[in-house]
Amino acid sequence: MGGVRTKTVKRAARQVIEAHYTRLGLDFDVNKRVLDNVAVIQSKRLRNQVAGYITHLMKRIQAGPVHGISLKLQEEERERKDNYVPDVSAFKVDEIEVDEETLAMVESLGFKHIETIKGENERK
Repeated sequence: MGGVRTKTVKRAARQVIEAHYTRLGLDFDVNKRVLDNVAVIQSKRLRNQVAGYITHLMKRIQAGPVHGISLKLQEEERERKDNYVPDVSAFKVDEIEVDEETLAMVESLGFKHIETIKGENERK
């Protein structure tokens, strides 16, 4: 059976991620070596538990925001995605081809001024 992660392991992992996010990755061994350099942890077992939880959280961060971790990079990434404007709009349509029945319906509703709607017989 798996062990339960203590509050100490979780708190330490969150603090290390907030302080050294750019140095950490999705690989346990790399995270373990980074943890050796940036933190003083007395036992190998505790270091491995913290490194394992860091790896787990890093994978969750890739998917989306994680509760309890305030990362400027995470916030900037979310803001960048929200403010993205495509070069060409997906809604911009040069010409809409419809059948005669639909064209008659559009004209009967008073939308004759829309130039992008073309009937099938009006094509080239």
